[in-house]
Amino acid sequence: MTAVFVSHPSDKLDHYFGARATEALHALADVRFNPEPRELSTAELVDAARGCEYLIAYRQTAGPETLFRDWPELRAFIRCAMDIRTVDVAAASAHGVLVTRASAGFVPAVAEWIVAMMVNLGRDLVRHVETAHRQEPQIQSMGRQLHGSTLGVIGLGRIGRHLAALAGALGMRVLASDPHAAKGEASANLVPLAVLLAESDFVVCLAPASAETENLMDAAAFAAMKQGAFFVNAARGELVDDDALLAALDAGHLGGAALDVGRAPDQMPTPALARHPRVLATPHMGGLTRPATEHQAMETVGQLAALLKGEPPPGAVNAADARRWRKEFPA
Repeated sequence: MTAVFVSHPSDKLDHYFGARATEALHALADVRFNPEPRELSTAELVDAARGCEYLIAYRQTAGPETLFRDWPELRAFIRCAMDIRTVDVAAASAHGVLVTRASAGFVPAVAEWIVAMMVNLGRDLVRHVETAHRQEPQIQSMGRQLHGSTLGVIGLGRIGRHLAALAGALGMRVLASDPHAAKGEASANLVPLAVLLAESDFVVCLAPASAETENLMDAAAFAAMKQGAFFVNAARGELVDDDALLAALDAGHLGGAALDVGRAPDQMPTPALARHPRVLATPHMGGLTRPATEHQAMETVGQLAALLKGEPPPGAVNAADARRWRKEFPA
């Protein structure tokens, strides 16, 4: 029977893979799991997975050239996430290993996290709750409602379009900036980034991470935002110049920020920003809901099922170079 190795740390397996996907996987193959509550090094992974033909890779499991070179039985690196930036796809192709990725199952979850953060930023809810927990006197404050406010969405991918629809239903005016979006693609008004920054009460960064978008939100971008506006990042830490964001917060130019991602390990917000009194920081959990993680886990199992039938699955990124897998299913 086919053998598959699942690289999720043991303490992350339930959250990021789950019982339903595990049961479905057992029906397809002999399954071995990472026994450690941590990510294995590449050498440890190769050693632990000897004899396995397929890898279901945790979102942080790297795919360097040495993995594909030193694991000759490996036929497919099946990423249980969308992000494959830590996978050397060219090296995988050179060694004949298929690489796949899961589709986004977290769109509603992340969009709902953003709405929750905008409400919290505008109404200062966390501070009021913490004051009550400390049994200190409660002092009312004037809040900012979403209805009638302007939302600026940087990046009109699936999350951006979903968020724009939610914001429109809440009565927000929605502006969007995306050089690749077409007019009428979402319930948002497409404008240049400079206009979006100048007119938005809430600026939400959802652009893809790339060399072109590195530090997209820098000192000039924060200075271009309205006095007292709020910034939300639910995309990638590389999009933001952390020092520039700290300076804008310290100067009082921004009303606050909400961050689910940053430049710390596993895309966590950095400690300097997370502890800032004007920042609401969460540990990269905007998409961590059972439906979202189960979507990607079950899709991963489905990809393996397709491969075992000799079919390249949706999500394959280098199917033409998958020589090791194709040897099992010659045309």
